Amino acid sequence: MENFVAIDVETANKEPSSICSIGAVKVENGVITDRFYQLVKPEPEYYFRYFTKQIHGIDKSMTEDAPTFDVVWRKLHRFIGRLPLVAHNKAFDEKCIRAAFRVYGMDYPDYPFFCTVQKARRTIPRTLCSSFSLPSLCDFLGIPFNNHHNAIADAEACAKIAMVIL
Repeated sequence: MENFVAIDVETANKEPSSICSIGAVKVENGVITDRFYQLVKPEPEYYFRYFTKQIHGIDKSMTEDAPTFDVVWRKLHRFIGRLPLVAHNKAFDEKCIRAAFRVYGMDYPDYPFFCTVQKARRTIPRTLCSSFSLPSLCDFLGIPFNNHHNAIADAEACAKIAMVIL
């Protein structure tokens, strides 16, 4: 794929709609051309689970003054334009985005949505790659990666993987 937007969300707790950050990386003609990152105030006033805070480092104090998902998505929708979406573990990210759309009574636009983890599982022999997690796959493909579970870092890693395997 040469034209797409890689996307990643982080959540405040186990509720899929509790998105607290979104990262997106635009790829045009096989080159990363733009990035989008935004903290999101989960609504209704979701709590932040200790477990999720330990994973991504985001807590309620960081999102209190952040815009809500509906406001953030209007900006992100313009960023995405007509490009397809790609996520590493699309099942999680798309589930969360759709759940947030439902919370806000928004119509989901049914973006074409591709998954790098599904593609990796179908094309890379398990004997060559110990895991298809984002860090392991980046390591296997020689893609530098750090700051796992930061939405923009994860989106960029996903974009780089997608440029190789999709």
